[in-house]
Amino acid sequence: METVRLLPLEDADGPYNMAADEVMLQSAIAGQASLRFYTWTQPTLSLGYFQPAAARRTDPLLASLPFVRRPTGGHDLVHQHEVTYALALPPGTPWHAGESCLLRMHRILADAFRGLGVALTLVEVESATRDLATVLCFRQFTPGDLLCRGAKVVGSAQRKHRQCLLQHGGILLARSPHTPSLPGIREQTGRELLPMEVREAVTSTFVQDTGRLVEGVWSTEERDAIALLARQKYSTEEWNEKR
Repeated sequence: METVRLLPLEDADGPYNMAADEVMLQSAIAGQASLRFYTWTQPTLSLGYFQPAAARRTDPLLASLPFVRRPTGGHDLVHQHEVTYALALPPGTPWHAGESCLLRMHRILADAFRGLGVALTLVEVESATRDLATVLCFRQFTPGDLLCRGAKVVGSAQRKHRQCLLQHGGILLARSPHTPSLPGIREQTGRELLPMEVREAVTSTFVQDTGRLVEGVWSTEERDAIALLARQKYSTEEWNEKR
């Protein structure tokens, strides 16, 4: 795999965060692999690309939240006491062969959290379950998800475009009052982890696994593209209410 650019930890709103993920995918088409971690300036609901927007209105705790539609699939995520990551890979990298990118990244996450004293386990195929009574991602157990003492605390979704891959995942650090049925790492272990602490642990393990990670920044062109997409796409009803 070519060198992966590690972008700065950012705290932003939903439209910016989703626009930045899409720009990472666009940059991957040009050959730039990138990894970034980010948080959200306010509690926000993100819908999977195929999720109907109306479904959030069935739960008053979700209906009150600002929301944005992701470019990736999966179910609804509440971003509050969590850290989100995105990994974008150009075509032809070794991660596109053999073990799935999602599974490999989740193994890196599990190793990183082990170093923080938090034991996470992978959901195996035979343990996968689907809760039809809820639209929440963290109530759906799919192969490769990461559990902490039986509760899902890491889930990811992907998008492929022109042979490039965007993987987007949420790491639940603590319970959100908007999703009281979902305990986070704090509730399961008593550990109070900060987003930067998680980023440092995961990036260190990523380097050990791949050997290819360097600090970098957005280019001016990427910054301009993020601002444009955030304004003209991810802030619009046309996109967010499209299903």
